[in-house]
Amino acid sequence: MSSRERILGRVERALADVPRDDTPYDQAVERTYLREHGNRSVAETVDLLAENLADYRAIVHRCVEAELPATIAELLAERGSRTVVVPSGLEPSWLAVADVEQIADRTENTPHELDRVDSVVTACAVAAAETGTIVLDGGPDQGRRRITLVPDHHICVVRVPDQVVSSVPQALQRLDPARPLTWISGPSATSDIELDRVEGVHGPRTLEVVLVGGQASVDVKS
Repeated sequence: MSSRERILGRVERALADVPRDDTPYDQAVERTYLREHGNRSVAETVDLLAENLADYRAIVHRCVEAELPATIAELLAERGSRTVVVPSGLEPSWLAVADVEQIADRTENTPHELDRVDSVVTACAVAAAETGTIVLDGGPDQGRRRITLVPDHHICVVRVPDQVVSSVPQALQRLDPARPLTWISGPSATSDIELDRVEGVHGPRTLEVVLVGGQASVDVKS
């Protein structure tokens, strides 16, 4: 008998006297917890997202739709980026004025090839303000998960207020659990036992978030 069979056998014996419950999962789990903490306006929710993103050491920028191509071009130039990975469904105008070589997100791209790319630009699926979290779901304008994990610099565009919610429970309502979800709260970072922080271990060292809406341009930097 294998270890797997022994473990499953123990589970089966432990559940032998447990009555069968055919209640659907979405009904069986009580969801009376708070879905939002506080009563914020849309503008306050977006401000909270920007604040928490910056607290996680992401670099936050705000601009209106018409300014987005110039904003992205400026961020790439400041970084010195010459190559950028581009998801297949990314809005072409976003990189229209950027002086960079665009690398298409393809199945054939190897980790070593992606590691040589300077930056990646994507959209997102949703952003949760209370936790400063951006979620990617592998959609056409976000690409495969690996293109946002290997390059060292990630520019992520969030449309406000459409893609901003207050909390994780509200974000989950918008997401398909069958899709490859990537939850991002600031740039990749880890700490050792002495609390020495190291960034870029399992994802981009630098995360820049562009909040695109109807507000005047204001930068909130960590």
